[in-house]
Amino acid sequence: MDGYFQLVITPKGTGLRVYAPTNGGEPLNVNDVRDYLDDRKIQHDVVIVNEAVTKADGEVYIFSEAQILPEREAVKFDVSKDRMTVTAFFYPPSEGAELMQEKEIYDSLAYRKITFGIQNDAIHGFFERRRYCTEIVVAKGKPVKEGRDGEVEYHFNKSLRPKPTLKPDGSVDYFNLNIINNVQEGQLLATYHPEEQGEPGTNVYGETVKPRPVKPSMIKFGKNTTLSEDKTTLTAAKSGHVTIKEGKITVSDVLVVENVDVKTGNIDCEGSVEVKGVVASNFSVKAGGNVIVKGIVEGATIEAGNDVILEVGAKAGGNIIAGGNVIAKFIENAKITAKGGVTCECILHSQVISGTEVNVTGKRGFIAGGKVIAAEKIEAKVLGSEMGTNTIVEVGADPQVKLRLKEIQKSMAEAGKQIEAMRPTLDGFGKLLKAGAKLTPDQIANVKKLMELDKALKAKMESEGEEYGVLMEKLQEQKEAEVLVEGIAYPGVTVNIGELSMIVKKEAQHTRFVVDKGDVRLAPF
Repeated sequence: MDGYFQLVITPKGTGLRVYAPTNGGEPLNVNDVRDYLDDRKIQHDVVIVNEAVTKADGEVYIFSEAQILPEREAVKFDVSKDRMTVTAFFYPPSEGAELMQEKEIYDSLAYRKITFGIQNDAIHGFFERRRYCTEIVVAKGKPVKEGRDGEVEYHFNKSLRPKPTLKPDGSVDYFNLNIINNVQEGQLLATYHPEEQGEPGTNVYGETVKPRPVKPSMIKFGKNTTLSEDKTTLTAAKSGHVTIKEGKITVSDVLVVENVDVKTGNIDCEGSVEVKGVVASNFSVKAGGNVIVKGIVEGATIEAGNDVILEVGAKAGGNIIAGGNVIAKFIENAKITAKGGVTCECILHSQVISGTEVNVTGKRGFIAGGKVIAAEKIEAKVLGSEMGTNTIVEVGADPQVKLRLKEIQKSMAEAGKQIEAMRPTLDGFGKLLKAGAKLTPDQIANVKKLMELDKALKAKMESEGEEYGVLMEKLQEQKEAEVLVEGIAYPGVTVNIGELSMIVKKEAQHTRFVVDKGDVRLAPF
């Protein structure tokens, strides 16, 4: 039994007797005593009350010289926020005072309109063996059984990230990273599990509590896949590399060429591309899947729906755009944009943007010059250089979101200008119509055209405004972003985390840059 108290009225005044818990029960909480006294406006000495509760020795501690009227047995009810549970907290009568009747509990619950899930056994049990200062559940609702949304189960790794391994000689193997999802013809790619409806519940007031609505889903499929008749399974129609492109599961085949130059012209295909040699300056490779180049990319453009793997590297104005990851030996005077991660041995005077993280490791492992941006993390051995090369690294916000926000701002501004430019003409036609003027067929056609354009521009601005709000909320979400430097961060490097910024003033070694107490600070590696 839990510890409890009892008021005792004596010729010397009103006192408190506290009983210690038995058989592993909980000790009395002094706040329960004080709440009881405050609710009944009984004056008391706080120090004496605290002493009585602390000692709990069954002795009477006089806390007031006043002799109060007897206090009968009482109960306090508490209804949970979700209206699913009612607990009763019983207080003993003052010594010799009147006890409650079981019917009073039911009457009190009925008065509070608590009608469902009454725990008769618990209520009756209290009156058979009274337990004070203990919460007893006297009403319990029927909980809602939530349903389950429709869900697509993928039977391949749909969020691959490069993880380079260290060779015995200290160099890094960037080309055996396990980022290719090879599948065979007929292989199961995805399974759809249909939605399941939930079951309503009932709260203690007898009110029906509805489960949340469930959402159906579907398998979105693309090239070289086969969806079953019942639309619950998807298999590969041919062997190849499975990816998710624009939300659709696609199996890509691979185009292999020696070089991309004057002999081949620009490459543009739906599958993956493997270039055994080089991609020459001013040429481009566009692929729906992966692009693998075993030679150098110099002043060329590579666009891939998934990963770009450069076994040598990119330099001299190379422009790499990847829907997945970018892996390269080096990046020099190039522009890299990846929705996934970027992994290489060194970055020199380049602009690199990653939707997840940038890892610059290996023997050299330096970032010097230019700007490197990642949503989550940047890791390198060396940041900047002894020469104070202007180097900026930035984490903490999805760069693609920032880019889209700028696009929306520009689009909405242009639409607003068009609407304003059309307004005088539309107002002029409106005045002519009110004045009873007759318009020519050409004028009527022009008015209709302008009105349709006005309507379309306003709808576009409304849609883009909603998207802007969603993206701003996403951008403002707090992310645990960091910059890790295994070796040295040189003075002059600028580190941006979210909206906060820090310029390295003195050489820092083996450290992390994190947000702490509203500033970018150094922390142990």
